[in-house]
Amino acid sequence: MARDLGTATGFYGPLFGWRFEPGPERWGPYLRVYSGGWEVAGIGEVAKRWELPVTWTTYFGTEDANATAAAIRERGGTVAVGPLEFDAGRLALASDPAGASFGIWEGRASSRTRERPIASPVWIELRTRDAFESALFYGQVFGWDQEDPKRYEVRYEHDRVVLRVDGHSVAALSGGGTEAAMDPRVRPRWHVYFSVADVDATVEKAVKLGGEVTGEPQDSAYGRVAGVRDVEGGLFSVISQHH
Repeated sequence: MARDLGTATGFYGPLFGWRFEPGPERWGPYLRVYSGGWEVAGIGEVAKRWELPVTWTTYFGTEDANATAAAIRERGGTVAVGPLEFDAGRLALASDPAGASFGIWEGRASSRTRERPIASPVWIELRTRDAFESALFYGQVFGWDQEDPKRYEVRYEHDRVVLRVDGHSVAALSGGGTEAAMDPRVRPRWHVYFSVADVDATVEKAVKLGGEVTGEPQDSAYGRVAGVRDVEGGLFSVISQHH
């Protein structure tokens, strides 16, 4: 969710080597984002129209947006927008009981789930007040415990609750978030990590493009990571994963 597409593409295009194609404009100017031949994200000027903060929103796939929206409400979450028809699917914007925002998407699932290209989102991490409480919420909403146990596994490692799908770690939930915090990095939120070949070089480039470093490059259990704020204030992270 950006305020100005030109500003966003002027930052992310050179940073990640992304290319952009016009998308559906039901809610205003919108661009599909490609890395190589993969569609990896979308950028729209909805932040300005809806008076929302500039942010990257994590979307979870669902087979039934209405049922998932109902499950979110039943378990103490809030559905702020939708479910609405959008392009080739249906979406809704919601927040969990701790206030972390996320989206749900009902649409065609991609069969290509293994090797994602560089500059695509490869890891998401929720910082929240209580990781176990949040894991129960998301697990119940999305049926992690009801799915095939050979495909879906929830484990505790490196001080995080980690979701593994088909043997790959895809998401984590960690504690320490504070709803009343002034710093948006500390409030409950989903952090999106984009893969890069060289974290340090990417951070240096982001600063030259007008961005700001919010977390200096460091090694983690999942690879070398760093936090960045784009020119409009949108927060994201970059990661060079272990192989």
